[in-house]
Amino acid sequence: MNVGSTKEKNPEKRISITPDTSKSLKGLGLNVLLEKGYGESLGYKDQEYKDKGAQILNDAKEVLSKSNLICKVSLPSEEDSNLIKENSHLIVSNYNPEKEKNLLKNKINIFALNLLPRITRAQSMDVLSSQANLAGYRAVIESIYEYEKAVPMMMTAAGTVPAAKVLVIGAGVAGLQAIATAKRLGAIVSATDVRLTAKEQVESLGGKFLTVEGSENLETKGGYAKEAGEDFKKKQAQMLENAASKSDIIICTALIPGKPAPRIINEKMIDNMKSGSVIFDLAVTQGGNAAYSETDKIVVKKGVKIIGISNVMNKLPLTASNLYAKNVFSFVRNLYNKEKKEFVINMEDEIIKNTLVKGNN
Repeated sequence: MNVGSTKEKNPEKRISITPDTSKSLKGLGLNVLLEKGYGESLGYKDQEYKDKGAQILNDAKEVLSKSNLICKVSLPSEEDSNLIKENSHLIVSNYNPEKEKNLLKNKINIFALNLLPRITRAQSMDVLSSQANLAGYRAVIESIYEYEKAVPMMMTAAGTVPAAKVLVIGAGVAGLQAIATAKRLGAIVSATDVRLTAKEQVESLGGKFLTVEGSENLETKGGYAKEAGEDFKKKQAQMLENAASKSDIIICTALIPGKPAPRIINEKMIDNMKSGSVIFDLAVTQGGNAAYSETDKIVVKKGVKIIGISNVMNKLPLTASNLYAKNVFSFVRNLYNKEKKEFVINMEDEIIKNTLVKGNN
């Protein structure tokens, strides 16, 4: 059975198979087929892949037409999707219903790793956690660069430099990493989340947990945040208005699965922030947590910079690719039956059932 991967379309810089995971896939008894120059953008030479047992083919067309399973970060273009042979399988990082329409006419099975269930057995495949960790880290680094001031408190002969105050909206994987990174760099950190269970996690990282008085725990059975009611939103806005006015940097990470990102930082809050403050909106591609945020732009309002980057992973594609490739390998290992030497879609497997967004029947 052949596992293949082709270059991603710009601006995506990540890849799905590294030399190390190529060797791991070979260890399962699979043939690895890659497009010529597949990993060169990240510094991986074709020879490195060959040394691990992979085959380098001339172009994407040859890889797609010969592969039984194709590993990608993003869904392939319509042109490429037409080259995928029937009854094959496709693994992608995220499911996008609009783009997925291109593949509806093809008899292939599509798996989206962002739909993995939150169970212990799926942790090694959890692309959301591996990539969100990096996103939270990078959001702080990018924000500090744009902040243009020192972050930790400094005692100098010329006077004291106060520590920057960082507010993190949403204490999921990305938010917790943002808290940890900001603390390591010497900032005073506070955070808020609609899930009351996040309080202990925030405080364990040295952050101060901000909550709405008398609020209920807005958490789904799967551990995700759910949409808040109007009364909660009003109380939250009052609390955040005060917190935002005192913050130098705000990192927005709040998302609700399957819905647009909740608008949490409004125009009034931004108007009351100090000139020179920074807001980094990690939720910008789903509508944004902050007013004024625009995809791949830095918008300045009354001296406040609002940053929206559609793919933060492109800021550290090598690390992101190494983690994503390991997620992909773990998923392939679960999908492949070594005894039968074929990919088996077992709908009794919670992992397969949740991630299969389109069957070939």
